[in-house]
Amino acid sequence: MKPNRILRKAVLAWVAGTGGGWAFAPPVVNVPDPLSRGEYEIIAQNDLGMHCMNEDFSELVILPPYNTVRAQVIQRRREPDIVTDGLTLRYGFPSNTRSADKTNFWKYCPQIFGVTLPPNVGLTGHGMTGTLDALPREGVWEVSGIPITPFDDRGRLQPYPLITIIALKDGAEIARTQTVVPVSQEITCNLCHVTPGVSTATDILRDHDRLHGTTLEQSKPVLCAACHADPALGAEGNPELPMLSHAMHGAHAARMDQSGLDNVCYACHPGIRTQCQRDVHMAGEVECIDCHGDMAEVARPSRMPWLQEPSCGSCHARTGFEFEEPGKLFRHSRGHGGVACLTCHGSPHAITPTLTAVDNAQSMRVQGRPGTINDCLVCHTRQPEDNFRHRLFN
Repeated sequence: MKPNRILRKAVLAWVAGTGGGWAFAPPVVNVPDPLSRGEYEIIAQNDLGMHCMNEDFSELVILPPYNTVRAQVIQRRREPDIVTDGLTLRYGFPSNTRSADKTNFWKYCPQIFGVTLPPNVGLTGHGMTGTLDALPREGVWEVSGIPITPFDDRGRLQPYPLITIIALKDGAEIARTQTVVPVSQEITCNLCHVTPGVSTATDILRDHDRLHGTTLEQSKPVLCAACHADPALGAEGNPELPMLSHAMHGAHAARMDQSGLDNVCYACHPGIRTQCQRDVHMAGEVECIDCHGDMAEVARPSRMPWLQEPSCGSCHARTGFEFEEPGKLFRHSRGHGGVACLTCHGSPHAITPTLTAVDNAQSMRVQGRPGTINDCLVCHTRQPEDNFRHRLFN
C-alpha cells in the first residue's frame, strides 16, 4: 500500500473516531463546551502548515526560527463585527516557553544576519510571549517571526506546539483560543550528502565550491539567501544569480531518485515524520506535485517563489463562489463577511480535518466537530435566513 494511502486511512479513521495515536510529545488541548459561547469569539491560524528551520547554524543556513500567526476577533451579533481596535491580544506557549537553550541560532545570528538578539527574541523583535499587532485593512491581528523550535520545555520533540491567544478588553479577558504553530528541523540533506569524515553541511559547501568556483567552505556560517534571493526571508540576494528556490529545485530535480523516497519533496520539506502535508487534500490522495508541479516546474525562472503559489480556484469551482481574492494568496485572502480564509479552513497544507488531531482542536472547540468551521452560530447569534455566500463583499 502506498504511504499516502496509509495516511489517508489514518485521517478517515480519526475523523470517524475509531483511531489515532500520537507519535510525538502530546500537547495539552483545552476543549471547552462548544455551546458555551460568549459575546466575542477568537480564531487563530498559523500562516503555513509547516515552518522549517535549521537544526544547526554554525555552517550552513537556509531558514531561521520564524513563525507567523494570524487571528480574527469576531463580536457575535445577528450580523457579526470583525474587531481590530479597542483590544489587546496576548500570546504564549504553555509547554514551550523558551527557545535559546534549544538551538545555537542566537550564537551565530550576528554572523549570519548582522544583528545581536536577546535570548528568545526573533528577527522581528517578537519573543515567545507578547502581543499581536492589529492590521485593520485586513481585518486580522498578527504576530510574525516567533522563534519557536520543535522541542518542548522538557526536551521532547513536538513539531505541533500550541499557542494560546487571549483577547483582553479594558484588562479583562473576553475570549481565548489555542492553535498549532508548526515547526520542524526535518531538512534531510543527509539522505544524499554523506561524505565520510565531514558534516552534511561541509559536504554541501564543498560540492558548491567544486561546481561553481566559490569558497564557501572557508566562509562559514553561510546564509544561502545572502547570494540567492529568497522572498520567504525578504532577502534580495544577487540579481545575477538564480533565486534560492530556483537553484535548489533546478539542481536537484534530476537527482532525487537516489533519495529512495516515494515523495521526493520530503527529502527537504518536512517530512517523513513531521508531515508538511497532513490535511484533507492528503486524505483525498492529492500529492505535492498535483498542486505545485514537479521540481522542474518549481524551478521555472518565471515563477516567483513563495509569492506565486497554487490557487484554490485552480481545482475548486462552484457557481456563485469565489476562491481567494484576485491577486492574493489563500493565506492573505478573505471571504464571507470579511472573514479570512485561514479562519474557517485552517493553514495551507493543514486544511482541516487533518491527520493530527491537535490541528482540529480549534474547530472542535468552536463547533464540536473537526473540519471547516461552517456552523453559522459560531459568529452569528441567530441562524441567518439568507443563503451563505462564499465570497467577499466590500
